Amino acid sequence: MRFSNSYKNRAIIQGTILLKAKPFVYVLKSLFRSKLCDNCFLGGKLLKCSACQCVYYCDQHCQRESWGVHKFECSNLKRISPRVIPDAARLMARIIVKLNKAGGDEKGYYTETNFRMFKDLMSHYSDLKQDAKRMEHFTSLCGVLFEFLRGTTLPNSAELMGIYGRICVNSFNILDQEMNSIGTGIYLGPSIMDHSCKPNAVAVFEGTTIIVRALEDMPRLDWSQVRISYIDLLNSTEERQAELLAGYYFRCNCERCISDEPMITAAACPSSSCNAPCSASEKHCVKCGENFSEEFEQTFKEVTAFTVHHLQSMKTMAYLDVSKICLKRQDGVLHSLNLQHVRTLDAAFEAAVNLGASWEDAEQYGLNLIPGYLLYYGNLHPLTGLLYLKLGKIQLYLGKSLEAVDTLKTAESVLNITHGEQHSLVKDHLRPLLYQAICESSK
Repeated sequence: MRFSNSYKNRAIIQGTILLKAKPFVYVLKSLFRSKLCDNCFLGGKLLKCSACQCVYYCDQHCQRESWGVHKFECSNLKRISPRVIPDAARLMARIIVKLNKAGGDEKGYYTETNFRMFKDLMSHYSDLKQDAKRMEHFTSLCGVLFEFLRGTTLPNSAELMGIYGRICVNSFNILDQEMNSIGTGIYLGPSIMDHSCKPNAVAVFEGTTIIVRALEDMPRLDWSQVRISYIDLLNSTEERQAELLAGYYFRCNCERCISDEPMITAAACPSSSCNAPCSASEKHCVKCGENFSEEFEQTFKEVTAFTVHHLQSMKTMAYLDVSKICLKRQDGVLHSLNLQHVRTLDAAFEAAVNLGASWEDAEQYGLNLIPGYLLYYGNLHPLTGLLYLKLGKIQLYLGKSLEAVDTLKTAESVLNITHGEQHSLVKDHLRPLLYQAICESSK
């Protein structure tokens, strides 16, 4: 990316691209190897590599573009087939091969004059050695690498651990338009960004290219003040801190983390006309004075435990029937912004959309989910924009074109900032839907 000479001294407005970069190395998740191009991560009609029969490409252009990397793994993938190399091992192998070819000299610029090289990335070597779970993973990956890269000069064990640590701490999940992880990449320049649970910037992807945009106005571009979120924000402070400590070896002290979050475990007021968040251990609502029954606190604990158990079982698959059961039990017990209730609504919405069985139910789940997304993700977040986009599409399908216009315009206002007007999500998906909704609403 080119940088203007005045960029560092001029004010940044929200939606501005702060950085755009190609990956140093990247891999497609093996789960998608027959569904997406191994080079550009796009779908469609794919061609299989005739040599290894393991990876797929859009066309000969993508195959040629990828050959500089793939030629060093092609014969190895064929040799170990039908076994599938773990994604982390394949990423490590690509880094090793690149470093052996002097790829360590590659520079990832984040200003006109400032850059990062692979050796500049933190490895948290000492933390890693104390992390039994990761050391076990590292040992297993080394066993895979020794077999996979047979005949290749491998770094010593300390250097291998340094590479592994840099992957653990610095890699980005490459996301598709639905914000699903489809691959992993190391991006040198963007690795300069620190974390906040209340970020002022966001990273989205166009294929394998990372695009960092400002979510807030900034007086100037100061990378020491730019923050993105490393983790999912639909979590409590305790959960976020635990994830950051386990994955990145630090605790966050952002504004959100040092503030109380009363909604996380909020109970519903016994009065249906009062929407105040309550504590299940209190005797009455502090706002309207309505008394809780003696059994309410126990009921609250049981419903919360029931929800947590079933949400855990739905991590890989959202079951609509189970979500409905949870929502029924939560009614009148959990506050509408209680974290477990919002998570259940999220699971119900995704399940209803994926099944396509009841678009009316899906619309209602989506509408009920909006306040929770605004609280936990914020009004300017890719997932908030996607929620509005999906909801508008459902409303259009249901023939509610006037509602769809309003919902899709809200999606546009969010995604124009998080993704930009030229992103394929906005150009190829949102804008045609909005045009259709406007046309149908004017009939």
